[in-house]
Amino acid sequence: MIPKLFRSVITLAIGILLFFPILWMFITSFKTEIEAIKFPPSFIFDLTFSNYFEIQERSNYFKYAFNSIIISLGSTLLGISLSIPVSWSLAFIKNKYKEFILLWILSTKMMPAVGVLVPMYIIFRDIKLLDTLTGMVIILTLTNLPILVWLLYNYFAEIPHEIIESSQIDGATIFQEITKIILPLSLPGISSAFLLSVILCWNEAFWSLMLTSTNSAPLSVFIASFSSPEGLFWAKLSAASVMAVLPIMILGWFSQKQLVAGLTFGAIK
Repeated sequence: MIPKLFRSVITLAIGILLFFPILWMFITSFKTEIEAIKFPPSFIFDLTFSNYFEIQERSNYFKYAFNSIIISLGSTLLGISLSIPVSWSLAFIKNKYKEFILLWILSTKMMPAVGVLVPMYIIFRDIKLLDTLTGMVIILTLTNLPILVWLLYNYFAEIPHEIIESSQIDGATIFQEITKIILPLSLPGISSAFLLSVILCWNEAFWSLMLTSTNSAPLSVFIASFSSPEGLFWAKLSAASVMAVLPIMILGWFSQKQLVAGLTFGAIK
């Protein structure tokens, strides 16, 4: 009984610790700039919505939000479309180099993004993809593709090979195997990979700040615009952050069951 209660208390404490920065950001967004930098911080203050009104007057929030939606959905759909055939080939075609290929794919995520910033910037500049939605979709697809391949490979590997062999005996083509057998059986995994990719794309900041400025800038650039040489406007910055993270938090809240089910897909046979 005591160990169980202790684990519950520890879990609750960790949950509060993780959630507190979000709560504090939300509270600060309703303060004045003077109250926001006051020390010690005050928990009782007069609520103000002026930060949100001033943000909308200064920047077109809906333009940034629209760009984030297009970039997140576009890169996710493209990434899923590319990772499905790659994961299928790794899971169902015998290849003695399979482990090496998987490790090589994963190793690309170990390189710091800043290490390839200069060549990527030059390439995007020369092919006219700087500050474009197409360019952001491409770069985020490349960034998240290794994760999608690994996730989908694990889901596909859990499908019994006997089912695939039976379909091949019945004369099914590769396209029919993928669309009529593999995809329906691994739908929970594909759904979780889709949601995870959307979250990663929505939260991406480095490439957004480096490769966009105005036309295709997502919400991460919207948040960064509230810093200035004079300093940070904490109340407005908090309000901008709330407006940026709220949509993806709502999505994660309503899809948490699907996300958890997909991430644990195949964990227990």
